[in-house]
Amino acid sequence: MNLTTSVLDAIHERFREIFGDRFQSQVDLNRYTSARVGGPAEMFLIVNNAGELQAAAELAYAQSIPYFILGGGSNILVSDRGVRGLVIFNRAREVKFRSNGINVICTAESGANLSSLARQCIAKGLGGLEWAVNIPGTVGGAVVGNSGAHGGDMKGNLLAATIWEPGRGARIYTPEELRYAYRDSTLKQEQGTVRPRRVVLSAELQLTPEPVDVLNARANAFTSHRKQTQPGGASVGSMFKNPPHYYAGYLIEAAGLKGTRVGQVEISNKHANFFVSDGSASAEDIRALIAEAWNAVREQFGVEMELEVELVGEWEFGN
Repeated sequence: MNLTTSVLDAIHERFREIFGDRFQSQVDLNRYTSARVGGPAEMFLIVNNAGELQAAAELAYAQSIPYFILGGGSNILVSDRGVRGLVIFNRAREVKFRSNGINVICTAESGANLSSLARQCIAKGLGGLEWAVNIPGTVGGAVVGNSGAHGGDMKGNLLAATIWEPGRGARIYTPEELRYAYRDSTLKQEQGTVRPRRVVLSAELQLTPEPVDVLNARANAFTSHRKQTQPGGASVGSMFKNPPHYYAGYLIEAAGLKGTRVGQVEISNKHANFFVSDGSASAEDIRALIAEAWNAVREQFGVEMELEVELVGEWEFGN
């Protein structure tokens, strides 16, 4: 983004006119990510509803400013060097329920916390989202990445998503249009490309009435399993997608990498597809450990694993 100081000042002033002191410059992102790493956002904006989210993305697009939507801060690794352009912190969290006679439709804005939404549905006696009871992140992130666990995923719940498309405006997308696959969608495939991204504004999820005690029992079983199999601490979440016919954690463990450390981050002894730190690691430490695990698995087993985590910001891969 090569803009003169006067043009940049004018852009900043425009954002401040609309959003006030929720627009800031040079904001460290480490406190907004689950791994507790990340350098500064060149521009940073907090939005509180789907209308503001769309307005912010439209303004950035009109000014040719790169933009990135930040939700729960999981499944991303933000560079120590930070992020150029505008980071939009999505706090659009309105949730509504309506019945269609048989099922209940939940309309949730994309900044709603997915785990909290799952627990809210359980408390209302609405089944279908229990798989998400311990998943960090937001509804929008789940729509993009087809998040899932315990045999469920977003594809199984989603009826429709309202998505803003650069230069064209907002419209409703069906799950078929999003071309869902394992932890993948057309939206996720836009990551890492130079084209401006579409932005999820809200999602409609289908739920089924069930007894609260049944739902709680199911959610508690999922929670217990997660505690037994996944580590705590600062982490970006599951690092690699499971390759066909394999588990990524098994491959990394079989390569002898459990407990391997780079700087202040190590491959968990509990689950090798989780890289954890004490909160003082750098993003470069994590990236270097990613590269070590990827290369070891490729060399020993001939499997090229695909990241589930997105690398965000300014990176150098020459070393």
